[in-house]
Amino acid sequence: MDRMLQTIDVTTARILDKAVEGKEISVEDASNLFAAENRELIVLIMVANELRKSVVGDNVTFVHNRNINFTNYCVGSCLFCAFRCSPHDSKNGYSLTIEQIVSKAVEASELGATEVCIQGGLNPELKPNFYFRICEAIKDRLPEMHIHAFSPMEVLFASRNMGCTVKDFLRQLKSSGLDSMPGTAAEILDDSIRNTICPDKLNVVEWKGVISAAHQLHIPTSATMMYGHIEKPVHRAMHLNIIRSMQKQEGCFTEFVPLRFIHANTDLYKQGLCGPQLSGMEDIKVHAIARLMLNGFINNIQVSWVKLGKRLAQVCLFAGANDFGGTLMEEHISRLAGSHSPSFLTVEEFEELIKSCNRTPVQRTTTYEVIKVLS
Repeated sequence: MDRMLQTIDVTTARILDKAVEGKEISVEDASNLFAAENRELIVLIMVANELRKSVVGDNVTFVHNRNINFTNYCVGSCLFCAFRCSPHDSKNGYSLTIEQIVSKAVEASELGATEVCIQGGLNPELKPNFYFRICEAIKDRLPEMHIHAFSPMEVLFASRNMGCTVKDFLRQLKSSGLDSMPGTAAEILDDSIRNTICPDKLNVVEWKGVISAAHQLHIPTSATMMYGHIEKPVHRAMHLNIIRSMQKQEGCFTEFVPLRFIHANTDLYKQGLCGPQLSGMEDIKVHAIARLMLNGFINNIQVSWVKLGKRLAQVCLFAGANDFGGTLMEEHISRLAGSHSPSFLTVEEFEELIKSCNRTPVQRTTTYEVIKVLS
């Protein structure tokens, strides 16, 4: 590796050398790495891969889960979303009943799933206790099922409607059966970007506040970043720095999940505010730089196969990523935005994809305990 570093640009070599030595790379360092091309890019990928191997080895983990998007009615105005439906659109909108949600969870359990991931739009017709009832009903029927549910925006929206603090709302959710939360609604953690792409959504301070409240209650969360729209490399670097700073203080992020923006059917793209999606090389950079910036703080870097596609997701396993996400069973948000990936992969397909990369597939729990090594 030292010999490779000697053959590239001095600035890039200095940054990568810091990463190899286990030192933190700065926002400026990460911004510079996003400009890496040719030989510099190859060495960046190699360094990220070596760091991945030194931290988590050659296992590639995944969770057997099911997505349940329980309503698409939403009062939000996010320009990147093609999933939402006006609360007045009875033709295209839907809202599942508690019984329908539980039925989906039971079906998932019968197929071997250990997690249900539950999220929905901001439906003003739903009473705040609907969120509690979802958890209670699932746990009543499936006490061992892990409930990974409700974005920070959903939590803020429902707590406001209930007239209570975010922390009190989360405390009641946990009492009702919530096990962990997705760290979605993060998009890019920069309010200048958010004011354009999601002006009515919670701001950076509010997102951090919901996540921190969850962590204080010992509710683990993931962390995400939606990239590839109007943000610049420095915004991605700043986002990663915020996640790293929070993890230093709280230590409750289980994983970091880069999420490529799917553009085709979104207003953000149709209004000409962004171009078509990034190249695959940019996707690879995001995963590699995430590994470098979060090294020593968040061990698990996940690929979103539903956004990247199966083949590019495999490539990212050689650029710092170590987790293949979930089987999903159904997925609406990316598909409606224009993704052509399937919405379900079986455990056997995961095993084949991972083994073809000469890695060891490992089925895990939501919080990364090993369930089964598929060697």
